[in-house]
Amino acid sequence: MDNIHYISSKTLDLKTLHAIVSEEKKLQLSEEAIEKISNCRNYLNEKLKNQDKPIYGINTGFGSLYNVKISKENLTKLQENLMMSHACGTGDLVPEAIVKLMLLLKIQSLSYGHSGVQLLTVERLIDFYNNNITPIIFTQGSLGASGDLAPLAHLALPIIGKGEVTYKGKLFSGEEILKTFNWEPITLQSKEGLALLNGTQFMSAYGIHLLFESYKLSYLADLIGSVSLDAFDGRIEPFNELVHLVRPHNGQLKTAERVREFLEGSELIAQEKVHVQDPYSFRCMPQVHGASKDTLAFVEKTFITEINSVTDNPNIFSKEDEIISGGNFHGQPLALALDYLKVAMAEFGNISERRVFQLVSGLRGLPAFLVDSPGLNSGFMIPQYTAASIVSANKQLASPASIDSIVSSNGQEDHVSMGANAATQAYKLIENVKRVLAIELFNASQALSLRTPLKSSKFIESFLSVYREEVPFVAFDRELFKDIEASIAFIDTLSIDSHEVL
Repeated sequence: MDNIHYISSKTLDLKTLHAIVSEEKKLQLSEEAIEKISNCRNYLNEKLKNQDKPIYGINTGFGSLYNVKISKENLTKLQENLMMSHACGTGDLVPEAIVKLMLLLKIQSLSYGHSGVQLLTVERLIDFYNNNITPIIFTQGSLGASGDLAPLAHLALPIIGKGEVTYKGKLFSGEEILKTFNWEPITLQSKEGLALLNGTQFMSAYGIHLLFESYKLSYLADLIGSVSLDAFDGRIEPFNELVHLVRPHNGQLKTAERVREFLEGSELIAQEKVHVQDPYSFRCMPQVHGASKDTLAFVEKTFITEINSVTDNPNIFSKEDEIISGGNFHGQPLALALDYLKVAMAEFGNISERRVFQLVSGLRGLPAFLVDSPGLNSGFMIPQYTAASIVSANKQLASPASIDSIVSSNGQEDHVSMGANAATQAYKLIENVKRVLAIELFNASQALSLRTPLKSSKFIESFLSVYREEVPFVAFDRELFKDIEASIAFIDTLSIDSHEVL
C-alpha cells in the first residue's frame, strides 16, 4: 500500500511528486476521483441526448473549424481524427522521465471531473504509467497555447492503437503494445480526444522535472562554491548571519547558512588572511545564489498551481449545468515562469565560471592553471574556456521565448505563449549549468589539494574523497575531457536527501 499513490483532489506538491518518481510508486484512482470522472461523463452523455445545439469540440470541428457541426454518428471518428491529425511532432525525443510525468499530470488533470472523459480512458493512461509504457513524443510542435496539442496527441495515440511507444527498451507500435497486454483499443466518445490533447502537460512536466534538477543544482552550487571559497583562501565574514538579517531575502539567508555549515571546522577558512576582501564571485554568493533560489520558489508556486488545475477545453460543470469554452489551455503563466527559470539558472553557471577563472589565475599562492611546471603543462587552462563557452551559450538560450507569438489556425488562435519552446530551452540550459558546476568542482578540488597540509571541513573533505574515487588529482597534462565527463556523471549520480534540496 505504501508504494501506491492515490489520485485525488489532494494538492500535489513538489515533495509528493518527487517521492512518486524516486520511489517508483504505482498510481491508482481514489474513490473520489472515480466518482467525479463518472459523474461528469454521465452528465455529458445525458446532455448530448437531449440537445442538438453546437458545443465547441464536442459536436463541432476544432480551431477555426469551430462552426462546422458534426453529426452524432461521427462523434467517435471526430475524436480519433483529431488525435491522428494533431500528432505532428518532430525533432528530438522527449526524455522518458518527462514523458512519464506527462502521463501522471494528464491523469491528475482529468481526475477533477470537468473534462468529460470515460473512466476507462483514465484507467488506460494509468495502465501505461504503471507498466512503464512510454509513448514516443517529440520536442517540437507545440505553441504552448491551444494546449500542448502535438505532444499530447503523441501521448494519447497509443490508447487507440496508434502512435508508438517504448517498453523494456524496445519500440512498439500502439497496436502492438495493446496486443502485448491483451488490451482493446479505447473507443473514444464525444469530447475525449480534445480533453486528451488540450492541456499544458508538456510544459508542466518539463517544469516539474526541471525544478527537481534546479533545486539539486542550487544545493550543489552552494557546496561547490564553498569548496572554491576555501581553495581560494577566501574569507568567511561575508557569510555572517548579521549581514543577511539586515537584507533578509530568503534565498540569501539560506545560501549564507549553507556555506557556513559546509565550511564549519575548516582549517583553511579559519586561518589568518592577508587580503581584506574577496572578488564578488566568492563574496556575493549569498546575494547571487540567493536571488536564483527565490526565483525557484516563484516558479515552483506557478507550476504547483498549474498541475493541480483543469487545463483542457471546454470545461464541464455538471452541478451548474454549464459547458463553457474558455482558455485554460493557454500556457502564458508557464512560459513566463520558464523564462524566469532560465535566467535564474543561467546565473548559477555565470558566477561559477567566474570562480573557475579566479582559481586558475595564479592568485593567492596557487600555481597558474593549478599545475606544476606551467608552460610545459597547460593544466586547467582550457576547462575554463569550456565553461566560458557554455556560459555564453546559456545567455543565448536565456533569451525569453514568451515575448514571441505566431498567429495560427486561420487567426482563431492569434496569440500563443511559446511556453513549449521555453521548456525545451530551459532543459538544455540547465544541463549546461550542470556541466559548468562540474568543471568548477574539477578545478576547486584540484586547488584544494594544493593547500595541504591544511584541510577543509570534515563535510567537504568527505565529499571530495568520494569525488576523488572518480576523478583523481591531476599531476601533469592528460586528456581532461574524460575528467570533465566523469565530473558530470558524478553530479548526475549524486543522491541528495530531498529534504535538503526541496
